[in-house]
Amino acid sequence: MLLPDLRAVKLAAETIKPFIHHTPVIQSQSINQLLGCQVFFKCENFQRTGTFKIRGATNAIACMSNKEAGVITHSSGNHAAALACAAQQYGMSCDVVMPRDVPQFKQQAVSHYGAHITLCEPGMPARQAATAEIMARRPDLKLVHPYDDGHVIAGQGTATLEFIQQVDDLEAILLPVGGGGLISGASVVIQSIKPEVHLIGVEPDMVDEARCSVADGKRHPATGNRTIADGLQAGIGELNFAIIQQSVEKIVSVTEQQIKNALRLIFERLKVVVEPSSAVPLAALLAGRLEHSFERVGIILTGGNLDLDDLRNLI
Repeated sequence: MLLPDLRAVKLAAETIKPFIHHTPVIQSQSINQLLGCQVFFKCENFQRTGTFKIRGATNAIACMSNKEAGVITHSSGNHAAALACAAQQYGMSCDVVMPRDVPQFKQQAVSHYGAHITLCEPGMPARQAATAEIMARRPDLKLVHPYDDGHVIAGQGTATLEFIQQVDDLEAILLPVGGGGLISGASVVIQSIKPEVHLIGVEPDMVDEARCSVADGKRHPATGNRTIADGLQAGIGELNFAIIQQSVEKIVSVTEQQIKNALRLIFERLKVVVEPSSAVPLAALLAGRLEHSFERVGIILTGGNLDLDDLRNLI
């Protein structure tokens, strides 16, 4: 598919509107005082299935001409649950390949929406191989990639489209970067509507392939390293990288401890549950990783799917 444009994002917004929540934007006076700026948090952790991923998954399925066929994907959790939910809405079957080390609560979330799970060894090559094997047996299945898909990107872009309609005069938007679906969708919106807004990606030091890719001008594969922000371990996608190169101003990285510090602050001051991946942009602000000072900053809290048994270790 060709790279999505603003028209595709706006069409996605209308298409998925009946199936998603219009998530709120919140602030914390104490965080604003601590950072010396206004920080606006868009709460996609309140979204259906607990993450922004339902936007892209729903749009991808809605755009399929043949809804009699089933869908398949590979995912470590959030996209899997989102696609399973979206498929259920349309009465379609859903197969999901998941690494066998994925926490049980994430597998349960996928099963809850009626998807069939196939476990594989950890790592992107194993995920792709297992998916290809299933599709060879069942050629009717349609692959919905977690992020390297134009319809998925357009759907994810609707979160930023909503955000800039909810909050005027944002100077910068900080987004976590994994496969790149969210930030590439945001890029389409910002470049077309608010080119004056600084779009900055943030990722963990442990998996900084997006930062390296932008710096080198060529796409780096996933490092294979582990991070507490496990939703950001995927390598940057081809379509995503092509978009990011055009309009993302900068990608910075943060340490594991900085992510933990930000996660604790979100729990203590915002009083909301988020997963570590959501805390990565705030970590960059707290750690002073940005070159410029901004007075009005937007952050999308991307998800809230967290195993509460792990909460004490994380913070």
